[in-house]
Amino acid sequence: MYSPPPHHPNGHHHPNGGATTSRRSSSRARSRVPPTSHYSTTTNGGYDQTEAAAAPPPPPCTDFDMAYFNAYADVGIHAEMIKDRVRTDTYRNAIMHYRSLIAGKVVVDVGCGTGILSIFCAQAGAKRVYAVDASDIAVQANEVVKANKLSDTIIVLHGRVEDVEIDEEVDVIVSEWMGYMLLYESMLGSVITARDRWLKPGGLILPSNATLFMAPVTHPDRYSHSVDFWRNVYGIDMSAMLPLAKQCAFEEPSVETITGENVLTWPHVVKLIDCYTISNQELETISTKFKFQSIMRAPFHGFAFWFEVAFSGPEILTDSDVLPSISCSSNTQLSDTIQRKKRPHPSEALILSTAPEDPPTHWQQTLIYFYDPIDVEQDQVIEGSLTLSQSKENPRFMNIRLEYVSGGRSVVKESIMR
Repeated sequence: MYSPPPHHPNGHHHPNGGATTSRRSSSRARSRVPPTSHYSTTTNGGYDQTEAAAAPPPPPCTDFDMAYFNAYADVGIHAEMIKDRVRTDTYRNAIMHYRSLIAGKVVVDVGCGTGILSIFCAQAGAKRVYAVDASDIAVQANEVVKANKLSDTIIVLHGRVEDVEIDEEVDVIVSEWMGYMLLYESMLGSVITARDRWLKPGGLILPSNATLFMAPVTHPDRYSHSVDFWRNVYGIDMSAMLPLAKQCAFEEPSVETITGENVLTWPHVVKLIDCYTISNQELETISTKFKFQSIMRAPFHGFAFWFEVAFSGPEILTDSDVLPSISCSSNTQLSDTIQRKKRPHPSEALILSTAPEDPPTHWQQTLIYFYDPIDVEQDQVIEGSLTLSQSKENPRFMNIRLEYVSGGRSVVKESIMR
């Protein structure tokens, strides 16, 4: 069953595509059928027996997938995302920035939702846009396309990226695939699938890369509100509630907003993702080692995670684009140890950031709290390792394992984002 992360009022994030059936919307797009059948659906819902399906079968659409897709039929989720001006304006600005690479070209919008990014692409002059979504919101997206007189340009495909067929290569892939903590919901996998199936060599992917960051944080107000409250309730000692209060408040990751004042150190790069080269296998498990040095004396309550995505062409990231992280071991892999140069403010560059010091977004930040805080001194070292892995139960869930040592105290914290 789809559910939002704990302590967050709304679910997120839109589906890539995926009902078990797809609608054929043009001569260039049709549904994929299992290889045991020799039929493909036609515009009127009939069958064409002249085409044998040669492609391997797509992965099955599970009950978890269907629950996920059904959640995105709720207009409230899409309203929340569209009302996020940082998110939506950045995407529109990026699409218009690359209009010379979009005008007259073929675009696929992975997880189109209400179709707003597809419409931005049409406004940028795209010759044709395939708007793919598995949720029933695709029905409304098609009506939005009609209402804006764009039916000749935008073709809405109701189905999973793994199932629909597009009978031409595409020049551009656009997708708003990021979930909480960047990788929750595993929607990036559908962008990778679309890339490998349809993108021309040298084609454009928006966004082009993403970086997941982490840092130790202090958040006494949150801890006091959730835990210390029970120590004295109207003059009554209710401290017997403390173990349960800690478990309920801090067992699972929390999606909330913090500020730069909560952050104890410079951030560490957990993973840098190049959307042009990343594989689905690389996303199954991500591991990194970290070493921080506190810049202040404060109670250490846990770790915060945030991300940024950049909109650029398929250039390779070079050594001149990054600086070694002061908090990382030199033995870890490049993607786990680089620290980006100080970047322009998001409003001045094609970067969408969810960092605590930047304008807030609906992604907020993801926090993993300890059950009990650790008092750290200025310059105290905090080191350990992090492993993120797709859940075997449901790949859209994310297993999180944190091991850390600070002040002689060694702790392991495991949680699931679901």
